[in-house]
Amino acid sequence: MSAHDAAHHGFSTASIHAGYEPDSLYGSINTPIYASTTFAQNGLNELRGGYEYTRCGNPTITALEKTVAALEKAEFGRAFSSGMAATDVLLRVLLRPGAHLIFGHDAYGGTFRLIDQVFSAWGVDYTVVDTTDASQVAAAVKDNTALVWLETPSNPGLSVTDIAAVAAALKDAGTDAKLVVDNTFASPYLQNPLSLGADVVLHSTTKYLGGHSDVVGGVVVTNDAKIDEDLLFYQGGAGSIPSVFDAYLTARGIKTLAVRMERHCDNAEAIAAHLQASDKVATVYYPGLDTHPGHEVAARQMRRFGAMISVRFHSEEAARAFCLNTKLVCLAESLGGVESLLEHPATMTHQSVTGSTLEVPRDLVRISVGIEDIEDLLADVDQALAAI
Repeated sequence: MSAHDAAHHGFSTASIHAGYEPDSLYGSINTPIYASTTFAQNGLNELRGGYEYTRCGNPTITALEKTVAALEKAEFGRAFSSGMAATDVLLRVLLRPGAHLIFGHDAYGGTFRLIDQVFSAWGVDYTVVDTTDASQVAAAVKDNTALVWLETPSNPGLSVTDIAAVAAALKDAGTDAKLVVDNTFASPYLQNPLSLGADVVLHSTTKYLGGHSDVVGGVVVTNDAKIDEDLLFYQGGAGSIPSVFDAYLTARGIKTLAVRMERHCDNAEAIAAHLQASDKVATVYYPGLDTHPGHEVAARQMRRFGAMISVRFHSEEAARAFCLNTKLVCLAESLGGVESLLEHPATMTHQSVTGSTLEVPRDLVRISVGIEDIEDLLADVDQALAAI
């Protein structure tokens, strides 16, 4: 099924069939793992099926790219060895020395570190704003603004940005800046930013797309042929491609994305409400709660509210105690797997923003809610709260 054909089918159908059709030779139902670095040619630079060397293209990787593009309603997709590799390449495609970019005040620490420590040294300037206010984004635009970077929901503050409103504000500002959305927290099942006015969408496929905490990767999708051409150049020229085994594992994970996300969301909604009812919790950040400032926007632009929850306790000591006393929910970095994880961003995933305008409160805990039985998860949450 081609990406075009997939657009006429439901999400689950596309996640299983888009990007690959059983081959004519053996009829393999699953995408074969083409574990070959190089491909025989019919003549001098006469390629069979367009493949010559895996750094520049491989059928297994191509199948993954087509699948994600179809799910994001995009024409083009390019896969990379990690979410950060995808971020790095995309920034190099869209920025040049002397350029300016805008990004959110609660963006992922790894993205901030890359921009602040690597691209700043390359002559790139940046402005940090609250992207949930489209007028702030528009006000930050300069003549040399080339890129606006959104995370929604954001990591780890769970802020929700109105993608369509930001796209409209940029248009009104008369800028040619590209609007990029990191859609990792939502996944293509819950949100499709290109349909809301974004130019480019990025995923860490390590998270919900792979879904099983066993593979690292990233992907960038777009409808802009020039951006895709440049991504292809860097993909081969810089070589930050995924292994074919990683591409296969990611594609396999995607086949169950819809059913996993439904269970993820069911569990997260129950846990968020349960935590909000506890007097040991100061604030629960979850877009599905009607107390969340971005609830109405999330309800409008997302299918459901996701499986990420951030919780602020009454002290850092309480936050640490909660992290150290869960038994079923594992203390670990990353997110989006079938198992529930929690972490303390200030000392784990977001240390790089300490002392900056993006610094994460030290009383905040981030929870990635898995697909276990909800009764077991709630019992674990309760016994960890009791230990505070």
